[in-house]
Amino acid sequence: MTVRKIEHVGVIVSSLEKSIPFYEKVLGLRHSETMTHTNGVIRLAFLSCPEYPETEVELIEGYDGPVTREGRVHHIAFTVDDIELEYARIRSLDIAGLDEEITTLPNGSRYFFFEGPDGEAVELFQSTRGGSR
Repeated sequence: MTVRKIEHVGVIVSSLEKSIPFYEKVLGLRHSETMTHTNGVIRLAFLSCPEYPETEVELIEGYDGPVTREGRVHHIAFTVDDIELEYARIRSLDIAGLDEEITTLPNGSRYFFFEGPDGEAVELFQSTRGGSR
């Protein structure tokens, strides 16, 4: 068996109505579909990168309790072309949990974190590795 790519990253959220606009406005993702799971309780929303629709984030609403046995995703990382520009843009939006500064790794790749509507960690990443992360 060979893994070809990440299919999607699932993030537990409290409200699709709150989280979908956040991921659209702040990260520029496109909402492609919302559905109710076959259990009739959980709602799922799928968002993708405009230029790479095969890369998706799945927002999951309706689990009981603050954190399920599956846990909450530690973070979602998105590749950007200009980390400085994106840091300034996110700072101007007054988003919670924004890092004080951009971190530079020993290989020159750079990143910063901020919070989504439910406290999930979102990372914007500019790689020096010549390709996707």
